[in-house]
Amino acid sequence: MNTITDTEFGHFQRFIFEAAGITLSSAKKALVSGRLAKRLQARRLASFTDYFKLLSSGEDAEEVQTAVDLLTTNETYFFREPKHFELLRDVAKASAAPGHTFRIWSAASSTGEEAYSMAMVLADALPQQPWEVVGSDISTRVLQRARTGHYPLERTRHIPQPYLKRFCLKGIESQSGTLLVDRTIRQRVAFTQVNLNETLPNVGTFDMIFLRNVMIYFNGDTKRQVVARILANLKRGGHFCIGHSETLNDITDTLVQVAPSIYRKP
Repeated sequence: MNTITDTEFGHFQRFIFEAAGITLSSAKKALVSGRLAKRLQARRLASFTDYFKLLSSGEDAEEVQTAVDLLTTNETYFFREPKHFELLRDVAKASAAPGHTFRIWSAASSTGEEAYSMAMVLADALPQQPWEVVGSDISTRVLQRARTGHYPLERTRHIPQPYLKRFCLKGIESQSGTLLVDRTIRQRVAFTQVNLNETLPNVGTFDMIFLRNVMIYFNGDTKRQVVARILANLKRGGHFCIGHSETLNDITDTLVQVAPSIYRKP
């Protein structure tokens, strides 16, 4: 197995920063080596330098996307940080009004657990009201997985029991040990590729946006740029949720903090 050198690791640090705004610390060297080694084998390349040259040549956009996918994928699970979903339920119920469609954006949805958690809450809280969930990620690979709604059971242990019974199907026989989100929920979530480090596509405006456990990978300037882009899509009075280990200090002064990791746009 090839060993990645410090110089080669530096190439990929620059590559993923330019592609996605993500700052990889030196602690991620083993992760980068492990995830990209399979691509060296698949492309029959002798070194990480050769692989970087392939990515830099501009001749294989599909391989560039594959590398981005491998270097940006994060593990997640259903109903992570449950207070945010309690807030979602309360805000959604309070917003119910004729002609109003409640819209929420999972801006770094990874394999979809966060977006489907949102959809379960809204299906329960707004049974007679229109609502929409948008999930986005830079990785086409995780979005493809998200659209299937099919997960290992260990990812689902935080789903409330009533939601498990109502919105999920437990696999049997060859699908044992897995869970499938019910079609009625899957059909209500729209997954789309979005690079938060570039001009955003027209995704519309939202009553609530989750950008959780993502900013930890960005430097200060990138955080400010990404948050400014996203907040342009948040309605006045809308709520913005970040991860509990994250902060908006020195990032934006346009929001009012209403609780730890929860902000509101005046």
